[in-house]
Amino acid sequence: MRLALITSLLLASASPLAAQTATAPGVERRQIGTATLENVPAIPDAVKVGVQRFQNFRDATFRDWLPDGSILISTRFGTTSQIHRVAAPGGARQQLTFFSEPVAGARTIPGQDRYLFVRDTGGDEWFQLYTAGLSGDPVALTEPGTRNQSYAFSKDGSLVAWSRAVKGSADYAIYTADPADPATRKLAYQGTGSIGPEDVSADKSKVLIARNLSNRETRLSVLDLATGQARELAFSAKPARYEESRFTPDGRGILTISDADSDVRRLVEVDLESGKRTVLTPGLKWDVETFDLSDGGRVLAYTVNEDGFSRVVVQDRITRRALPQPDLPKGVLTGLKFSPDGSKLALSLSTATSAGDVWSWDVAGGELTRWTNSELGGLDPAKLAEPRLIRFKSFDGLSVPAFVYRPKTAAAGAKTPVIIDIHGGPEAQTRPGWNAYAQHFADVLGATVILPNVRGSDGYGTRYLNLDNGPKREDSVKDIGALLDWIGRQDNLDAKRVAVYGQSYGGYMSLATMTHYSDRLVGGVERYGISDFITFLNNTEAYRRDNRRAEYGDERDPAMRKVFERINPLANVAKIKKPMLVMQGANDPRVPKSESDQVVAGIRANGVPAWYVVFSDEGHGFLKKHNNDLRREVETVFLGGLFGVNVD
Repeated sequence: MRLALITSLLLASASPLAAQTATAPGVERRQIGTATLENVPAIPDAVKVGVQRFQNFRDATFRDWLPDGSILISTRFGTTSQIHRVAAPGGARQQLTFFSEPVAGARTIPGQDRYLFVRDTGGDEWFQLYTAGLSGDPVALTEPGTRNQSYAFSKDGSLVAWSRAVKGSADYAIYTADPADPATRKLAYQGTGSIGPEDVSADKSKVLIARNLSNRETRLSVLDLATGQARELAFSAKPARYEESRFTPDGRGILTISDADSDVRRLVEVDLESGKRTVLTPGLKWDVETFDLSDGGRVLAYTVNEDGFSRVVVQDRITRRALPQPDLPKGVLTGLKFSPDGSKLALSLSTATSAGDVWSWDVAGGELTRWTNSELGGLDPAKLAEPRLIRFKSFDGLSVPAFVYRPKTAAAGAKTPVIIDIHGGPEAQTRPGWNAYAQHFADVLGATVILPNVRGSDGYGTRYLNLDNGPKREDSVKDIGALLDWIGRQDNLDAKRVAVYGQSYGGYMSLATMTHYSDRLVGGVERYGISDFITFLNNTEAYRRDNRRAEYGDERDPAMRKVFERINPLANVAKIKKPMLVMQGANDPRVPKSESDQVVAGIRANGVPAWYVVFSDEGHGFLKKHNNDLRREVETVFLGGLFGVNVD
C-alpha cells in the first residue's frame, strides 16, 4: 500500500451517522483472528515485519522463591505470559503453566514446593485462584463467576485469605481456606466496599484488612477469625494511603507504606495499641514504592522511586545501619523479596534498553548474581532511544515532568514528528523502564515520543496527585496544551506533525486533547478510553464504581454532573476535526466497549475519519501477543499516514 492511499483514507470524509452500521456504505468491516476492523486498510507486509522486530522481546519478572532456592518468574515463550521455574542462576526456564490466557501472578505457598496463581478469561478480570505444583494439573481454589484477588498466606502456609466479589455488588468479602483443600473454603467476613487481606498473623487468628476508598485513601482493620468481627484501626481514620501493610514479626505492630502526615509515601512502623508511628525512612523526598523483610525481621530492603527511577536500599531494621547496597542498572524495579532463609534478596527490573531480568543479592557477601538474560528479539540495544527527562511549565506555573524518546537515527537539528503518549490511571506514572512501543515509533516512524506525567500522576507527592481531582479534571488537559507550546519552541521537533496517544484514562486524555487542540494536531489514537464520565460511571463494574467516583467525581451530585456534561469528550465531539484510531477489548470490565462505540459514532457523524478495532478476547489491555502485534501494525499504518511517512 502506498502512502498516498493511506493518506487519502485518513482524509476522506466519513459517512453520516445514519450510514454507520454494520451493513451500510461508509464502513468497511473485516475480520482478522479475533479482531474486527472497521475502515482499516490492508496492512503492508513490510509493516508486519517491522512490528515483529519490536514485539519478539522477552522479559523475566520475579514472582517468588521456592524452598529449594530456585525461583518462579513470569515470562513469555508463546503468545501469553506464563509461570516458569529457574533452578539456578543462568538456568533454563522450565514452563509450569500452559494456558492460552495469561497468568497474572504467582506466589509460593510458604514451606511448600507448590504455588498459587491467578488467571481470568478473555481479559474479563473475574479472576480465579489456582494452586499447582512443579508437575501435575492445577487445582481451582475459587468458584467460577466470582472475582478473587488480594491473597495473603499464614507463615506456615496452611491458611490463605483472599477477597471475593460477585456480579452486581460493590462489596467484597474475605474468604479463607487451607490451600491444600478447596473444600475448606469458607466466608470469614462480609465487608463493605473494596476490601482485601494484607497479611495473616503468625498464630493464624487475625487478618489485616485494607479497605480502599480511593487511590488516595485507605482504612485498615484487624479481623478476628474466631469471632468474625473486624476492628478498624483508629490511626487510619484520617485520610491517607496505606500500602503493602503487614504485621511486625512480634505481632504488636504493622509495617506499611503511607503518606500520612507527609507529601511523599514513607515506610512507617505503627504500634497497634497506641497508634504511635515510627518513620523508618526519614528525610526522603521521594516515594517508597515497595519493601520486604528477611525472615525474623532483622534485615529490611526497600526501593525509592526517584523521579521515575528505582533505587534499592538495604539496611538493618533495628539499628537502621546501612548494609552493602546492590549496584543495579538504572531502571524500574518489578520485583523484590528475600529468600526463605534471608540470605539473598531477589530483584527484577527493566531499563530503557532491556526488557527485564532477575538478579539476586547476597546480603552478607555483597555479591550481585544475574539469574536471567532475556532476549530483545534481535534488537541492538546500542541503537535504542534513551529517554531524556525534561520539565515544562504549565498554564499555572506548575512544573510538569516528561520523558522524551528521540530516535537515534535523527540528525541533530532535523525536525521529527511527535507522538504525545499519555499514561492511564490517572494515578499512574510513566517511568523509564522498557517501552517497546516508544522504541518502535522512534525507529519505524522516525518520531520523537514524549511521555508526560501530567498533574494527577503518581510519584511526585500527594499534592501533585490531587491537582486534577473532580472539577479540576481539565487542568491536566491544559498541561498537554502547555506541552504543545513547549514542542513549538523546540528547533528539532515539527509542531505541524504532532499526534496524541493514550490508553484507559490516557484514552480520555487523548479524546479531550483532540477536543481542545484539534487545530494543533494531525490526529489521535485512543485505546479503551472514557468518552463520557456519566455513562462510564454507570456502566463500569459495580466492584470499582465507588472507587472511581472518589477520583473523578460523583455523577449523582448535580454540581459534578454539570461539570461532566461540560467536559465530556462525547459532548464536545464536534470539535474533533482530525482523524482518530480507536481500539477496544470487548470484555473490558473497567471501561466498557460502549464508551468506544459511542465516540466512534460521534466522530463519524461529523464527517471525520475514524478507524475502529475491537478484540473479542481481550479486556482492559491487550495481553495476547498476536493481538498486540495487530494493534501495533494498525497504529503504524495510521500514524505513518498522519505524518506522511512511508511505512511500506
